[in-house]
Amino acid sequence: MDDIGWPFVRGPSYDGHSAETHLADSWPPDGPPVLWTRSLGQGYSGFVAAGSRIYTQYQTLAGQFVTCLDADTGETVWRHRYDWPFEATGLYPGPRATPTLAGDRVYFSAPSGLVGCLTCEGSLLWSINVIKKFDGKGTGFGYSGTPVVEDGRVILPVGGKRASVVALDARDGSTLWQSGDDSASYVPVLPITHDGRRQVIGLLENAIVCCDIATGKQLWRLELSHGYNEHAAWPVYAEPYLWFSGPFHFGCDLLRLGGADAPRVKTVRHSQGMSNDVCSSVFNSGCLFGFDLRDVQAKLHRASRGQFRCIDMLTLDERWSTDQVGQASVLVADGKLIMFNDTGQLILARTDTEKYDELARISLLAGEICWTAPALDRGRIYVRNQTRAVCVFIGRLDLVDDKDGAKRLTAADIPQREHHDLTPLLGVEPEYAFDVPGPKWLREWYLAGLAILFISAAAVLLAGWAIRAHRGDWLRPWVAKLSFQATAFVLGAAGTTALSVWRNDFTFTWPVSLFALFQATVDQVRLGRSAESRDELETTTVERNSAWRPRVVAIAFLVGCTGYYLLCRELSLLTEWAFLSGFGAALPISVIRLWLLRRHGGVWTEFLLTPLEFSAYYWASVEILLWKCKMA
Repeated sequence: MDDIGWPFVRGPSYDGHSAETHLADSWPPDGPPVLWTRSLGQGYSGFVAAGSRIYTQYQTLAGQFVTCLDADTGETVWRHRYDWPFEATGLYPGPRATPTLAGDRVYFSAPSGLVGCLTCEGSLLWSINVIKKFDGKGTGFGYSGTPVVEDGRVILPVGGKRASVVALDARDGSTLWQSGDDSASYVPVLPITHDGRRQVIGLLENAIVCCDIATGKQLWRLELSHGYNEHAAWPVYAEPYLWFSGPFHFGCDLLRLGGADAPRVKTVRHSQGMSNDVCSSVFNSGCLFGFDLRDVQAKLHRASRGQFRCIDMLTLDERWSTDQVGQASVLVADGKLIMFNDTGQLILARTDTEKYDELARISLLAGEICWTAPALDRGRIYVRNQTRAVCVFIGRLDLVDDKDGAKRLTAADIPQREHHDLTPLLGVEPEYAFDVPGPKWLREWYLAGLAILFISAAAVLLAGWAIRAHRGDWLRPWVAKLSFQATAFVLGAAGTTALSVWRNDFTFTWPVSLFALFQATVDQVRLGRSAESRDELETTTVERNSAWRPRVVAIAFLVGCTGYYLLCRELSLLTEWAFLSGFGAALPISVIRLWLLRRHGGVWTEFLLTPLEFSAYYWASVEILLWKCKMA
């Protein structure tokens, strides 16, 4: 099998195709041989390969790295640190782009817009931040433009004024040309040859443009939209036609490019039959194969809904569709579709334009959503998720190297976990989970929180009256207060599900549970003993009982905050950190409330100051959320 390499995220020809042959038509029951597996840090970067080495990007708490691995063993050959971690505790942690190999150089880009060049031994030759240099716009979720290197030029979408697309000198990073005024998006540029002329296509935020690859002259521009409109999936070119798609039910468009004497573009047709998001389609035998996303955007906490389709490129009519694949990155090699879906399954099917004909599948990285496109070289497929990388041999079994008879690894040897869809906890799933909640939602959530606090107080008061009527005495104040906080915690935890279903609109009440835990913890801090507290300590037994309460409540607070954070991450909620950050604003009111209680006591002190305490916590958290999103 020839070693043709995989120098770019989409392969040698930028189209998801490989010239490799002798791939297996089926796999054993335990799957194809696993050559190696290893832990790998956060990131969505894919692999590139040349000879006995492969390259990718990832991050740990120590920083972001470009790394070179041994293709046979997965062991680290070298790594180069280029930046601090990107959103290490956020929803999309780590680098997005994939390195590019060109000659004996490795080119990379970072979420900050840093672009650099390394030798194949890991020495930095140059770096430049293109977002800062050209005032780039349109990549607020992190720069994702994998460098395209052609004829000594590093070509990138940037999105600055007079710099929607730029070309840098591959030798030193100096600017060769810059073109256009449109803001960028997340898909790299696509080099094409049209009518004998080498050009580059930029699918930007609100327009698609074509530039001469040598001079940067804009040959044509087609406006697509206004305002926010991201693109992450690659266009597909089959001369003279250019096809592209987008998320958010955008559908797809087929364009026809004019000749060199009259460079222009004409829209042939539009269809809603294929909306790509994070996984790109491929072209083969006159058809496009890809995942038609039916959600408004790909989901990080569950498999995205939609159909894997085959559509005719010229008519955009569907040839077949299936729900057996899911959202998958797809490659074409040896007459086969090689698909890696977002639930971590590797799937093999024929490139049949009449029906879906699956040959084999195996689960490799279950338990985490997988959005990284696979790479194919020498019969080996390289895949990864946010914690692990795997190399699988999908060539004919008689071609696999047994390495002196060593035991082969199988998929069963890869650490995997079962993924549980926790979406039902939300009651109604927000369509745009990654967007900042609007003012209407924030007001409604706040009012729902206040209502839960009042209902909890009323429930405890009614219970207190019932007990007094039955036993002749009131609940002890500390028992009543903990009962109120426990009730608010339970109602806050259940309220998101119940209220969302009842209102048929997402209603977020979990912050009430956090506030109840916070207030219970603060109440255990004794700045002085009240008369009632001294009465509590009259016996050794009561003293022992009161001693363990602060510890239990403090542990409950830590466990509750940790559980909230993990749930928000699992459900891709943008509020994961915000409502863990507003406690400081409530603390001064908490201190005043405790001081007044020691001096005067009374239910009215609690009744009046607890809502104020919650309000300070809630709106401070909201301000932190808005500030963080504005800074992103």
